[in-house]
Amino acid sequence: MNPAIHGASARQHRGGPSPVSRRGGARNDRAQKPGVRDVEAEIAGLLDRSTQELRLAWREFHRAGPPLGLSRDLMIRALAYELQQRAHGGASAALRRRLQSLAGASEKGALAVDPRIVLKAGTTLVRQWRGHTHTVLVDKDGFEHEGQRYRSLTIIAERITGAHWSGPRFFGLTKRAGGSVGAEAGR
Repeated sequence: MNPAIHGASARQHRGGPSPVSRRGGARNDRAQKPGVRDVEAEIAGLLDRSTQELRLAWREFHRAGPPLGLSRDLMIRALAYELQQRAHGGASAALRRRLQSLAGASEKGALAVDPRIVLKAGTTLVRQWRGHTHTVLVDKDGFEHEGQRYRSLTIIAERITGAHWSGPRFFGLTKRAGGSVGAEAGR
């Protein structure tokens, strides 16, 4: 059943025409997805709806009422997300697997690397520091530097410099906001 989007009456929810624009009430219409403009118009229309109408739309999406204390703004944002997800599809299976793996690694205290960076086992990180070249080998469950194993690049960066450094930043895997990697090397 499609959620109420355009302020339709309760009578329409029980078998009348679909309240979603450009869609019929038949179940075989699922293959037809609304265009970007349609979704944008529906999202913009959420702002004009009363809180009660937003709650009804929430019930249509989630088969339950919104959580107690959920602000109108968050309800609008969540409904907009649902509209986009239904129109364009949700997260891909690969992205969901990646998020699950990152969550699992975080819970276990595994690799302490920026989640946007994927380091594959066998990758070699090289950094020169005060005339000496340091090489780190990425393993599936940590890092190897000068024959010792570490679970964190930050610990390796601290050992090399003698000061607290972000390991990913030290090895050039991230950039500092508003600055460049080259500017940090002179620190």
